[in-house]
Amino acid sequence: MASEKGLFFQDPPQLTNTFEADPSLRLQLERLFPPDQLESILPPLRELGELAAGSLQALAVEAERDEPELVQYEAWGRRVDKVRISPAWREIHRIGATQGLMATAHEAQLGWRSRLHQAALIHLFGPSSAFVSCPYAMTDGAIAVLKRYADPGDAERPLRHLLSRDPDEAWTSGQWMTEKEGGSDVRRASTVARQEDGVWRLYGNKFFVSAVTAECALTLANAQGTPDLSLFFVQPWNADGTLRHITLRRLKEKLGTRALPTAEIDLEGVEARLVGKPGDGVRLIATVLNLARFHNTLAATGIMARCLQLAKDYAGRRVAFGRPLIEQPLHLETLAGLQVEYEAGLAIALRLAELIGKVETGVASPLEAGACRLLTPVAKLGTGKQVVRVASEAIEAIGGMGYIEETNLPRLLRDAQVLPLWEGTTNVLSLDALRAIARQDALRPFLEDTLLRVAQATTPELDDAVKSVRTAVKALGRHAESMAKGGRSDSEAAARRFALGLFNTYAAALLTEAADWEVKHGRSRRLAVAARRWIGRGLTDLAATDEKHRAESRLLL
Repeated sequence: MASEKGLFFQDPPQLTNTFEADPSLRLQLERLFPPDQLESILPPLRELGELAAGSLQALAVEAERDEPELVQYEAWGRRVDKVRISPAWREIHRIGATQGLMATAHEAQLGWRSRLHQAALIHLFGPSSAFVSCPYAMTDGAIAVLKRYADPGDAERPLRHLLSRDPDEAWTSGQWMTEKEGGSDVRRASTVARQEDGVWRLYGNKFFVSAVTAECALTLANAQGTPDLSLFFVQPWNADGTLRHITLRRLKEKLGTRALPTAEIDLEGVEARLVGKPGDGVRLIATVLNLARFHNTLAATGIMARCLQLAKDYAGRRVAFGRPLIEQPLHLETLAGLQVEYEAGLAIALRLAELIGKVETGVASPLEAGACRLLTPVAKLGTGKQVVRVASEAIEAIGGMGYIEETNLPRLLRDAQVLPLWEGTTNVLSLDALRAIARQDALRPFLEDTLLRVAQATTPELDDAVKSVRTAVKALGRHAESMAKGGRSDSEAAARRFALGLFNTYAAALLTEAADWEVKHGRSRRLAVAARRWIGRGLTDLAATDEKHRAESRLLL
């Protein structure tokens, strides 16, 4: 636009209601919900979409500017270890509770589709939450663990707070697992739990504690007399904001998620309650990890959606060489490629929500339960790689101003970069997928479910997509047999490419299934185009690895 002096000022990209601006999300929800349930969830989704584009986004910007601060000493020299948090961060927490981000899934008013409803809410909430979505992910896991495994008397009060829609009553939970010795290898944890006067107390160091200000936490420790790790529930804070037998060493300075208070702490006899049986901690904490990976997937799709909304809006506002960017063929192709990435990631995320909901409510078939086990790491690793690509390309699509902090676009890229790391890197999750295949026979139901996604597709223009999915499934099955016959080193070296092949193929099947529904219901053919382009990139890269190949890799390094 031009000022009164005739100077030119470029209109920045604008956010509008993020639910209304996302036809992909709306179409998938229409496909997955019966009409009466869909009608019931649309008003809260529209409300949250409006908040995400307005006041919630403004709070996120303020929380990023006013980063957490560790106050170790009070004026008279006493050690207090308090964390000063932005009022904006606390207000985002209150909005999340009011919107029912935790309650929606666990109240299960829509049966197994309650997980789908929650997924849509978190998808909209995340990009405008200054990563309050992280403690919500851990809270979701804590709720599930306490409901399934904790003593009912111990769990009743925490669950009431963790599930509350009242912002004055609502709690969030942390998870304290990472230690310097172990990292992703949690079995190397050195924290110990001792029974003193009939009470469990924890001693040790937790190196990476996200959302340290959460009202409670789950943590692993070596319990007296038990060879394996046990799971404990902790309430670390006193009412006056001081810690209970915990020293807060430092807050971590991170590339992104800067409003999220991440700390290193020393446990110095903090009281804890045992959850489940002694020595069963690693198995029980898997529930938390799997739900965190589900939330990680939703965080990735949420950021992709936000990047696309901004990039597409800007493309209609920015004129260069006589035409808006959106009318320029190369720019149009770039944005279309990003849209295909998003369509695939969104389809995966919602399918994972569907399967988790069915497993939790006891209506999943054995095939669906098996598919869910393998899809959880595969969805997380695939969307984690996608979101970094999409966020980087979106900034490039906006140009130099996309690199300027005041536009808030760099935050999206910084925050995206945590998603391939949080709750398991791509390599860690690729190996987890191999374990699920070897120990739980998870590949067979996963590939069968992949084929079922396209079994009913009868739209002629999708014939090639169906054939491509079936061909890829056969190739993945043959490669899995080959890996099983080979050595462990060969399998592990190929694990990343194999896991990404699973992701690409399952996404292709889901896009084909949704595209068939879209055409049969008289809608556009957007998803048919998305499926064709996604498949056109190639679904599998299954080149074998052997000792010669690994020797060459060592030579390169």
